[in-house]
Amino acid sequence: MGKRNRIIAIGLICIGMLMLSGEWVSFFTLVALLLLLLGIYKIRNGDIKKGYTFLGIGAVLILLDNLILVVAISLISLGLFYGKSRKMQPNEGFIQKMSFMSNFDWDQSPWVMKSISVWHVLGESDLDLSLGMPEERETVIVFHGVMGDIDVDIPDYYGVEIEAFVLFGSIDFDGKKDSGMMNRLTWRSANYDDADYKVKVIVSYIVGDIDIRLI
Repeated sequence: MGKRNRIIAIGLICIGMLMLSGEWVSFFTLVALLLLLLGIYKIRNGDIKKGYTFLGIGAVLILLDNLILVVAISLISLGLFYGKSRKMQPNEGFIQKMSFMSNFDWDQSPWVMKSISVWHVLGESDLDLSLGMPEERETVIVFHGVMGDIDVDIPDYYGVEIEAFVLFGSIDFDGKKDSGMMNRLTWRSANYDDADYKVKVIVSYIVGDIDIRLI
């Protein structure tokens, strides 16, 4: 299973890189890249609304003018997911899902907490760990993809570890927000080593908005 995943991962990444090596830079692409840079600049200088507006317009222009580029980026992202998925899951029997678009509303009612790895092009996820009912002592929840919006509520009775990364976007941890480009967060609760039940949440998006709250 691991060898097959490695072959698929390498294949997807190679196809994506070959597609990127073509001549895809056009006038609209340059305008889109300038808008993305302007959006990042605005966000870093506190003009959040205008910053995300420029990022959105730039992303739409890239989508409209560079379908091959979008497909290439998606393939590279999927290839990285295939390559890392098994390494991020320490136990056998985890769930693996891949889709173009997905939505997880795990903040409305009690839900069964299982180890899962998810990849999507577009995704929205709401996780309230206080409503989760763990099936095992250590649960690993992985979200990878191209564009995503995820909210995570963390109670104080679980041992929780967070690894989060967005290339473009923002990470808000309990009211402290970092926006712009290449944002990364690593955090572990003080009771992690001694907790009876542990949850590790790994999130990685090319464009994303991650909101983590301690409750």
